[in-house]
Amino acid sequence: MDSLTRIKILKGTVIVIAVIVLLRLFYIQVIDDSYKMNAHNNVLRYMVQYPPRGEVYDRNGKFLVQSKEAYDLMAIPREVRPFDTVMMSRILGVTVEQIRKELQKASNFSRRRASVLFKQLPKEVKMRLEEHNFPGFFTAYRTVRSYPAKIAGNLLGYVGEVNDRILERNPYYRPGDYIGMSGIEQAYEEVLRGEKGVTIKMVDVHGIPKGSYADGIYDTLPAPGVAITCTIDVRLQALAEELMAGKVGSVVAIEPATGEILVMASSPTYDPDELVGRERGNNYMKLLRDPRRPLYNRAVMSPYPPGSTFKVLQGLIALQEGLLVPSQSYPCHGGYPYGRGVGCHSHYSPLDLPGAIQNSCNAYFCYVFRNLLENKKYKDIEEAFDRWAEYVRSFGYGRKLGSDFTGELNGNVPSAEYYDKAYHNRWNGLTVISLSIGQGELGCTPLQMANMVATVANRGHYRIPHVVKRIHDRDSIESRFYEDHQTMVEPRHFEPIVEGMYRAVNEGGTGKIAMVPGLEICGKTGTAQNPHGADHSTFFCFAPRNNPKIAVSVYVENGRFGATAAAPIASLITELYLTDTIRRPELVEYVKNLQIAYPYYERERK
Repeated sequence: MDSLTRIKILKGTVIVIAVIVLLRLFYIQVIDDSYKMNAHNNVLRYMVQYPPRGEVYDRNGKFLVQSKEAYDLMAIPREVRPFDTVMMSRILGVTVEQIRKELQKASNFSRRRASVLFKQLPKEVKMRLEEHNFPGFFTAYRTVRSYPAKIAGNLLGYVGEVNDRILERNPYYRPGDYIGMSGIEQAYEEVLRGEKGVTIKMVDVHGIPKGSYADGIYDTLPAPGVAITCTIDVRLQALAEELMAGKVGSVVAIEPATGEILVMASSPTYDPDELVGRERGNNYMKLLRDPRRPLYNRAVMSPYPPGSTFKVLQGLIALQEGLLVPSQSYPCHGGYPYGRGVGCHSHYSPLDLPGAIQNSCNAYFCYVFRNLLENKKYKDIEEAFDRWAEYVRSFGYGRKLGSDFTGELNGNVPSAEYYDKAYHNRWNGLTVISLSIGQGELGCTPLQMANMVATVANRGHYRIPHVVKRIHDRDSIESRFYEDHQTMVEPRHFEPIVEGMYRAVNEGGTGKIAMVPGLEICGKTGTAQNPHGADHSTFFCFAPRNNPKIAVSVYVENGRFGATAAAPIASLITELYLTDTIRRPELVEYVKNLQIAYPYYERERK
């Protein structure tokens, strides 16, 4: 190869290399912006702007939940320079070792990305930190929840930091974000949380902010969360929690015409402010270890036996089936004498249907229930039983009601198939006679019992119970909460049952302790057997008798007779709602001073 050829090849190679370099530079500078972005990342800091969560009001406009200003202390490890750790520890109220530990954790996670070191700092701490201008550190605006009424912890729920499972499931959230973990905070998370914004700040090589990038034209403002008006009446809720203090159980009150929940109290409860701030973790573990389970919402999660309140439903089913007329009477001489027998308390005999409700006669409803299962219009007991169960479910038992509240459970209404398996197809009405008085395999939540008595108040229909009355950026709540749900019992059959419930309270029946002159309270007591100690006390009622305004269900574990604990609580709540006052302070003191032993929970504590 001569020298001329070698020169040409060399020139060609140089030209090709030059073209490649020019094309690469063109690609980097014009087409691919990753290098440009990397350069920007060295001088720009993208700061998420968190919106305040929406407030929650009670039905009368009183604050249940507010948001208040707070700040997280952030750090970018590679930008941190030597600083006065003692001064920072004094400002934060933590040890120097804690600061070093958190910085090391942040560095292990990423030296380039900002990490949260200390959360939910008050504004005063933020201002003192900024006075000393610690290099590589900055504060991010957040809000924390505040609960001015300090009630309804289980109902309102709490807010906590997202975990890995939430991050995998929902791309909206990033590490360090907060989310509603229970109650209304969880059920209405997408309404309450708002939308995050972002600001872009220019910083120098020491991480010190030098102003907004491009005069803020690329910033986006956060959209605040939407406020919610709750159906809860803060006065009633506070009274319910006061009366249930020291007891285990639940109170639920509903406005029958609308299905709006006026009270949802689970006891024991907790101050929702305990799950806010830097002591949240310690307080949460304390609540979690409590054997009485204050974080457990018994109103929607405990499947209690309904006890004698269930007799109301037995009577309605028998009336609809044509197996009973209100004047029909059955004898009771201390109980139902067949099979293993079912005992009863002393009362006059025989009784008609209203009288049996008034005096809560066990024998009466054993006869009624057995007639239902031996009804000749059905081919066998299995068919009759499943028809009975269908009636029961039409009143909202044995299934979720579809409330807008999280954690609602089904309860239990057994089927004929269940008993076929349990007794190898060898069972009859006497085998399951305990169902007649609300015992056996029946299980229902206090919410379902409140819905049941609201249905009786409405003479056969109900609206799905719900806890949100209004979302402030919308014309209405979900349409399903305005729909009437009819039971399988015709309205004409309710009057003799209502008569019996009226007599139970106002004419010397088992619920006479609940009487308030002029309010026409109609109620039914219940005493539910309990394998872990004294019987449970339960009572439900509505008032007034016509055009009812409130329906209440109370369940007190180990409270013994329905009239002992549950009935006076329901009566006081009804009185306050209808009259705006309580004229029986002695009854309040009686309830507050009730001493109820809970050996089951005490054994768990040990």
